[in-house]
Amino acid sequence: MGGDGAPQVAVRGALEAITELEIPVLLVGPQKRLRRELGRFRFLPSGLELVDAPDVVRMQDSPISVLRGKRRSSLNVCAQLVSEGRAAAMVTAGNTGAAWVAAKSALGMINGVDRPALAAVVPKDEGRTLVLDVGANMECKAHQLVQFAVMGSFYAEAVLGVHSPRVGLMSVGEEESKGGPQARERHLVLKAVGINFIGNVEGAHVFSPDVDVIVCDGFTGNVILKVAEGFGEMVVGMLMDEARQSPMYGAGLLMAKGAFRNLRKKVDYAEYGGAPLLGVGGACLIGHGKSSAKAIRNAVRFADSYAASGVIEMIGDKILEVLAGPSGEGNG
Repeated sequence: MGGDGAPQVAVRGALEAITELEIPVLLVGPQKRLRRELGRFRFLPSGLELVDAPDVVRMQDSPISVLRGKRRSSLNVCAQLVSEGRAAAMVTAGNTGAAWVAAKSALGMINGVDRPALAAVVPKDEGRTLVLDVGANMECKAHQLVQFAVMGSFYAEAVLGVHSPRVGLMSVGEEESKGGPQARERHLVLKAVGINFIGNVEGAHVFSPDVDVIVCDGFTGNVILKVAEGFGEMVVGMLMDEARQSPMYGAGLLMAKGAFRNLRKKVDYAEYGGAPLLGVGGACLIGHGKSSAKAIRNAVRFADSYAASGVIEMIGDKILEVLAGPSGEGNG
């Protein structure tokens, strides 16, 4: 029930996930509205189940409303389905804060993790960069960034297929001395953790082949994500404008339509579906508020891969190992 195009977009995306990806889906929301939307389709595939959730959390609602006034919201019911084992993962394009609260309440936290982190995929020339946090935590302590680094490293390896992911700390310079006391503390703590930490990285590294996972606070990460999305849309838009204004450029673009199609695919956030909420004790993927049906379908695909990857168990084991070692003393 979340997102700008709800529930139409979510329903269509769910049906595409079932028919094209063969992933069964539970559609959670007010049954009358869902049945009315499903009535637009001539054929409904097997693998679709409706679960009634009469309350709706809107984008402007306080996140805590999912626990106080809207206990039967689609977000709460979704999270509870995962907790009970009826669903492998939870997918939403709704209120991020409310999804965070619902998931944490129903699924709990991985032992040793303070706060969940949103991990977004940003395209680069070859492959993808995982950036976390991108909006769940505006301010973070050094030991929380260690937790993000461990979680991001395992997710990149198990779900994105990156061998020994290179983890960088977002800063204003590559030298260890850059940043201020807090930044230098973060660097020292991350340096002592048993992951492939390559040191500080700068904004230009977001699209560089030199790093696979970038760790930062949610404020910085959200800015990075929105700039990346806006830049991608601008580049595609400029190419289209040039093609319309000049027959010669248009002909050239037509000849290179394969390359242009690949470019659009790389910079389209819908290809990645959404951001996993790492740290909670179950698979949860939060999509963009502007998610299309294609984005919902791909969010289901990534959520299915995440749930089957065993990453949650790996993170739990590694976090405890870090906390038990010298570098983790006092991190709890």
